[in-house]
Amino acid sequence: MNNQNNLQARDSFATRLGLVLAAAGSAIGLGNVWKFPYITGENGGAAFILVYLICIALIGLPVMVAELSVGRKAGKSTVSAFKKFAPKSVWITGGVTGVLAALLIMFYYPVIAGWAFAYVFKSLFSGLTTLSPEGIGEFFGNYISGIEEPIFWQLVVVIITCWILVGGVKDGIEKWSKLLMPTLFVILVILVIRSLTLQGAAKGVAFLWYPDFSKLTMHGVLTALGHSFFTLSLGMGIMVTYGSYVSKSEDLSKTAIMVTIADTSIALMAGLAIFPAVFAFGFEPGHGPGLVFVTLPAVFSKMPLGSIFSALFFLLLGIAALTSTMSLTEVVVAYLVDEHNWSRTKSIITTGIVFFIFGVPASLAMGPWAELKFFGLNYFDLLDYFSSNILLPLGGLLVALFVGFRWGVQGAIDEVSNGGKIKSSFINLYGFVIKYIAPVLILIVFLNALGLLDKL
Repeated sequence: MNNQNNLQARDSFATRLGLVLAAAGSAIGLGNVWKFPYITGENGGAAFILVYLICIALIGLPVMVAELSVGRKAGKSTVSAFKKFAPKSVWITGGVTGVLAALLIMFYYPVIAGWAFAYVFKSLFSGLTTLSPEGIGEFFGNYISGIEEPIFWQLVVVIITCWILVGGVKDGIEKWSKLLMPTLFVILVILVIRSLTLQGAAKGVAFLWYPDFSKLTMHGVLTALGHSFFTLSLGMGIMVTYGSYVSKSEDLSKTAIMVTIADTSIALMAGLAIFPAVFAFGFEPGHGPGLVFVTLPAVFSKMPLGSIFSALFFLLLGIAALTSTMSLTEVVVAYLVDEHNWSRTKSIITTGIVFFIFGVPASLAMGPWAELKFFGLNYFDLLDYFSSNILLPLGGLLVALFVGFRWGVQGAIDEVSNGGKIKSSFINLYGFVIKYIAPVLILIVFLNALGLLDKL
């Protein structure tokens, strides 16, 4: 069986809704429910959000369209797509970085997802929300530094992810995205309503929606720029791979806009679920990564039925993570199918085993192996740093340069406009943005991630 036949065996999205929910699911992950709220808190709230939205329009949306169009035009996953466009050239690096990024992220991402699912049960049955704020911080530290339980939940996440993907694109990714994404939305709406009805919640709403530009620093601007790129799952091969499953009649620009709106809306709703409650009970909004696993359980402890709302929140966080692990795993699976002619089942089983084996040290790095350092970083932090700060911006930069200068703006516009059948102001601006603006902004993201702009 040749590679193209394998591609067809991988199925395709049956509906636009399925495509949008799957792509949105890949984008809506821990970054929306975990990272976005705490970096918003650290950088002044509404002013940061305004800059973030501008950055989404200038960098996130154009690069997403570029990745989808490369995948659809080639009809192949990320490495195979670049090989088809530019065989035996350095441009294949654009595909390799995506697969490598997805691989490394999946070594540690299921660890965090496992924490979320574990916290669902700990909220309900372990008295998590009965502890003092200090006690919750100690509880979290003791939990993540453990061995058996965090590894067990990491394994659960990997198994569920692989089980879903065995169904293929239509009966696996699309089917479960149509279930998980509405579930995520319903839970988030419940949490938003509960948060907004707390006494004193108005302060949290004001923090999110009324800009105070005196609190916005250059560091905040650079953080907004970087997160606008990372939040949409760009640079990791997901959108190229999903693009290869998209019908030639699909409006890629409209799909990308819908995904971007969904991703941004969920991030803002997560803020509405978190900050009104944080302010209502007198907690600080800028508590960094500990906001979700330490501060929020303390907030829930002060609510009526707090254990129920805590469990719902961590179920939300776990579902958001799961929709991303599906997409990240599909990048590696599609690579093995296209490039090595493996069956889908063999690819999924092998990938899952590799994820678990190399993910165990990421879990242990939070406890027994915390002092084992590479370049001054433990194993978990090294994976995060190398994938997020090097591979993702490098992959996104190569995609933008490839579309703008190797494939050519006109070829890209022809693909996005379905041969000129689709007319929109976005498509008219797309060529200029992807060739000139996006590469410069991604380069800034890259330099900032490497710490070279720290003095600004």
